[in-house]
Amino acid sequence: MPYFQNENLKLYYEDVGEGEPIIANHGLMEDVTYWSETGVTAKLAENYRMISIDMRAHGRTIVDGEPFGYDADTIAADIDLLADFLEIDRFHLLTHATGGMAGVRYAMTRSERLISLMLTDTGSATIPEFYLNQSNHPKPSEKLNSAWEKWISTGSYEDVIKEMRRQPGPYLFKMEEHPDSDEMWKIYKGFFKHADPQEFIRFNSTFYADINPRVRMLRKIKCPTLILLGEDDIVFFKPSEIMAKKIPDVRHVIFDGVGHMTAIEAPERTIKEILDFLYTVSQTGKANM
Repeated sequence: MPYFQNENLKLYYEDVGEGEPIIANHGLMEDVTYWSETGVTAKLAENYRMISIDMRAHGRTIVDGEPFGYDADTIAADIDLLADFLEIDRFHLLTHATGGMAGVRYAMTRSERLISLMLTDTGSATIPEFYLNQSNHPKPSEKLNSAWEKWISTGSYEDVIKEMRRQPGPYLFKMEEHPDSDEMWKIYKGFFKHADPQEFIRFNSTFYADINPRVRMLRKIKCPTLILLGEDDIVFFKPSEIMAKKIPDVRHVIFDGVGHMTAIEAPERTIKEILDFLYTVSQTGKANM
């Protein structure tokens, strides 16, 4: 289990394969297994060096006391720290959801270090427009709140999963509707194996704080960029459109019949789009042929 240590941060990462490096992060309440358990890691590792990280407050990564650094800029800076530690000059950056918010912030000021940027199911503001109308904000049921309290006090997350399936909300409803939903939820359940509910609470109260999509800074991203999402990702459909319009060199891919969890809901399509994009970048240095 490799770790990178920097001050009070002990960052967990997995490093497999050979070739051009890809550094990958993940979304809220996820970890490295978002990519590995869906087959993305193994397939990319056939031709690339795949380095997946557990972000702060997630998985096996440990932050020992303040400052916790649960903000987009600090999490973006962790990418540089790990790349420096591994003596990687340039790399591809693969992201999902919350990790993509940090990833696009990284690219706004450091895209010269990126061979390419891959943004799946994400946006450049850390508070998506979807939530600006408070009537859209999902309201957890009393049962879900009770399940969370039980998880915090006992470490048992079975009730949390049960209530999330009963009330999946905007991020998980397409996964719940899928014919293979039981298998998909097994992957999702695995995210809880190393999770600390107290750190999730702390993370939630800090990270999601900026409604500004930073359009001017999106125009400064100079690397080829893939923007990928499901057509039923109702939270990030508009934020993805903003990024697709403003980032200069972009490929915008929308999966029909898919929601927010693209790598879980449509792993083969996700792998194909990523590999097609990477091939194009290798041949042309651009996002599109």
